[in-house]
Amino acid sequence: MIKNNMLTTLFPFLHWFPLKRDKMRADLIAGITVALILVPQSMAYAQLAGLPVVYGLYASLLPVVVASMWGSSNQLHTGPVAMLALISAVTIVPFATPGTDKFIELSIMLALMVGVLRLALGLLRLGALVNLLSSPVVVGFTNAAALIIGLSLLPEVLNVPFPRSDVFMADLWRVVAQVGQLHWTTLGFAFATAVIMIGLRRYLPRIPGILVAVVITTLASWAIGFESNQSVPLAAVATPTARAEIAAYADTDKQIKLFTTKLSDVNQRLRGLNQGEQELMEVEAGLHAEAELARRKIALLKASNNQRRIELHALKFMRVEQANGDFLYQIATQASDENWHFGKITDGQVTFTGGGRVVGSIPVGLPTFAVPKVHTDLLMALLPGALVMALIGFLEATSISKAISAMTRERINPSRELVGQGLANIVGSFFHSFVVSGSFSRSAVAARMGARTGLFAVVSALIVMLVLLFFTPYLYHLPLAVLAVIVMLSVFDLIKIRPLLMAWKVDRLGALSGVITFAATLAMAPAIANGVLLGVVLTILLLLVRQMRPRAVMLGQLPDGSLGDMKTNELSPISKHFAIVRYDGSLDFLNAAHFEEVMLQVHAAFPDAKTILVVANGINTIDASGEEKIREIAVYMRDANVNLAFSSLKQPVREKFDFAGLPSLLGEENLFMTRDAAIQALQLRFPDV
Repeated sequence: MIKNNMLTTLFPFLHWFPLKRDKMRADLIAGITVALILVPQSMAYAQLAGLPVVYGLYASLLPVVVASMWGSSNQLHTGPVAMLALISAVTIVPFATPGTDKFIELSIMLALMVGVLRLALGLLRLGALVNLLSSPVVVGFTNAAALIIGLSLLPEVLNVPFPRSDVFMADLWRVVAQVGQLHWTTLGFAFATAVIMIGLRRYLPRIPGILVAVVITTLASWAIGFESNQSVPLAAVATPTARAEIAAYADTDKQIKLFTTKLSDVNQRLRGLNQGEQELMEVEAGLHAEAELARRKIALLKASNNQRRIELHALKFMRVEQANGDFLYQIATQASDENWHFGKITDGQVTFTGGGRVVGSIPVGLPTFAVPKVHTDLLMALLPGALVMALIGFLEATSISKAISAMTRERINPSRELVGQGLANIVGSFFHSFVVSGSFSRSAVAARMGARTGLFAVVSALIVMLVLLFFTPYLYHLPLAVLAVIVMLSVFDLIKIRPLLMAWKVDRLGALSGVITFAATLAMAPAIANGVLLGVVLTILLLLVRQMRPRAVMLGQLPDGSLGDMKTNELSPISKHFAIVRYDGSLDFLNAAHFEEVMLQVHAAFPDAKTILVVANGINTIDASGEEKIREIAVYMRDANVNLAFSSLKQPVREKFDFAGLPSLLGEENLFMTRDAAIQALQLRFPDV
């Protein structure tokens, strides 16, 4: 038995066995159904993460299998998710351009960091850290993140450039300002996708709307020749002003890359310095100044090229065929049936687009094993984002697991789930995966389809493997706008207003922290990880405020003889000779001063009282600061001819009273077992005349 317990602890997936026919059939159906959603969803989330779509498929292979085998929930499906894809992108954007080799390397490195953090938290059984995020804070952050994710994909729906800067709302405004240049066919594909998915979800929910939308739009894109690109030398741009602007765009892009490389080199040199050596202080100061100058230069160059990119896209070019069969592109001076727009320039070749954007060529084959490249100079810079992703992803996964377990009555082990999620990210990083976590939509589908064990997730990964081996060429013509709408519809379902409204009725300070987190996350975007950190700070501050000023109530007698809040019920005191106060908080260093303030207020309100009785059934603990404060108050009251009395002390608190010698200071006659016994004794001690 001990051996079996050890084996199942090390290899939790052994709980799946024996696999009976009904279990296998249920898992097979659930796995196939989930895979039909997983394939297009994973590509969409890779696009959101700033990566080529194939990396979404890579993240849907081994991480899915590892998480299902070492996690604690039989219905949780792990893989790419929208929120972490966005956080991954915005964490890396300051250090690399989306889609570049360095950006891919950092995305994989970030997955490794998140995996190590989650695994460490799981092994140390620190899953309770997610309690640092209160429910209103989580709701506020999730709502803001869902809006940011959805709106960040608006450029794909309109087929216009998306200028990326340090202020998301300003970038979004620039996108909205380009509505006049939108591509109507791209918008049509986006609208059709939304209609298909929403319609099937409402009227035929058992049919996978995502798959139907992908198949229909891909076939339509192929049939109408949705993608229309042509690359020509820069000299083929016939309009001098346009050619000069494109050349300036290319030159600025080269400068950005040069300064980025320089910044990386400077950071590397700073890391190599022996800190504290006096002769190196001037060198270090010079390197810091050089790094700051490079950062400012990069920011200015990016802002310049963002604006230049928008202006170039607004130009409409017409294609003029030459006698030798080549084409020249010049700015159109009149309306034309075909309008070409500047797409990009690479190695002196200008790409003009006359249609929409599609997924394009996806590499065929499975990801190979490769040790993640660790950029040590960026470890500390990426750590805050990695920590936030570790906590948010775990919170998301455990929330999903608990919601499903409420229906299946399955017991969830948060620490084991952390281990499973950590291993999934670590193993995935060695096979080109970006950050993964539990998916609510896919897990819900798995539960609805009757998944019995984690085998269903293995089945979904096997289908992704088949797609990578045999079917990627068929995805070439899939419009990127379709993937954008898939993500938008998924994340907009996460927006919940009702929980904040309910929180406002129950806990206004808590609800306010959620609203502040929502607003701050929007304002700080794209650095939305800062919104989570602010939420953690607000949660801790709110907890401290409540701990520092617990509820204290002066009691009077209600008409039925029971006791109640004098202020709320407008009651008279039981006796002019003694006052009763109930203190609903532990006595420690955080609130000792508040306890003293309450006692002085009671003494001021009842100047004729000879005894102040503290009903202490709400005092769960007491520390050295609390004990010292009781001594000070008791001495002060005694000098004013007032006794300090306590009733209903809990056993651990009473023991600390005894250890500290407080009974001898207060007098045993002023310590009572119950509130009623105290009132009865005080009434006998001070009979009203």
